[in-house]
Amino acid sequence: MSFPVTRLRRLRKNPILRKMVTETVISRDDLVMPMFVCPGTKVKNPIHSMPGNSQLSVDYLVEECKMLVDKGIKAFLLFGIPDHKDETGEVATHDDAIVQRAIKALKKDIKDIFLIADICNCEYTTHGHCGTIVNGDVDNDLTLETLSQQALSFARVGVDIVAPSDMMDGRVGHMRQTLDKNDFSYMPILAYSAKYASAFYGPFRDAAESAPKFGDRASYQMNSANSDEAMREIALDIEEGADIVMVKPALSYLDIIRRAKDEFNIPIAAYNVSGEFSMVKAAAEKGWIDEKRIVREILTSIKRAGSDIIITYHARDMANWL
Repeated sequence: MSFPVTRLRRLRKNPILRKMVTETVISRDDLVMPMFVCPGTKVKNPIHSMPGNSQLSVDYLVEECKMLVDKGIKAFLLFGIPDHKDETGEVATHDDAIVQRAIKALKKDIKDIFLIADICNCEYTTHGHCGTIVNGDVDNDLTLETLSQQALSFARVGVDIVAPSDMMDGRVGHMRQTLDKNDFSYMPILAYSAKYASAFYGPFRDAAESAPKFGDRASYQMNSANSDEAMREIALDIEEGADIVMVKPALSYLDIIRRAKDEFNIPIAAYNVSGEFSMVKAAAEKGWIDEKRIVREILTSIKRAGSDIIITYHARDMANWL
């Protein structure tokens, strides 16, 4: 039937009815809060390009996570700022490296917490690229070994899930084999499967001190113009053993999230990245937008597109708003 018999506004008139027929609902269980851990004690270095976020020493990280867990945010994605860097990222493969120390402390002090360890080399290399440099570019296959050793170390210290973000070919399969051979067959892999070479990562590179010292990451991260290629990347990661796949960034790639949800029977994560977050914060500070309404709308759009898990720096605020 059509108008005037059908009037869709009938379902919008009453606010209680509107809630009853709401199709997409955001909850705290959907959200993952990224955190940055740094050396020292009682260290809190504000990240000026990401208002409200800081590099935290392990002791302060535990305090912050306790507060968020009490508010219902129980999943965290960990990034590390090491004591020192090297050429290959090997500094991150040891059980006493910065993120590993954080995992052990968090698991000791907080019972109901879920930890995801980002696996990449950009924070840990002197050159800021995501792997071992040979002849001016990242060598794919040499990098796989370092990444897998990171995953193995995180598994040993008690992380709940490993998340390779490097975009090397074959890294999920290499990591799966390494974990399985070392009796960690239960360890899930959340693959950054469709990670684009995006301008939206700028503030994160301040936070993680990971900007490349030369060139860019276009030879390994995806071309933002490509959609079919993302489906190929996701399919390969699933074939290699990924348990969850991610699309990153989220807002300019909602079509990719939707395609992934439609084409693959697997949980989908989306990363609402630093640039997306900081633009909202900057506009809210100017009084140009209603921050609370904008954030709810953004996160709803990401979930509506098909994401099961949303990694977002807005999780801290949403814990108070939901």
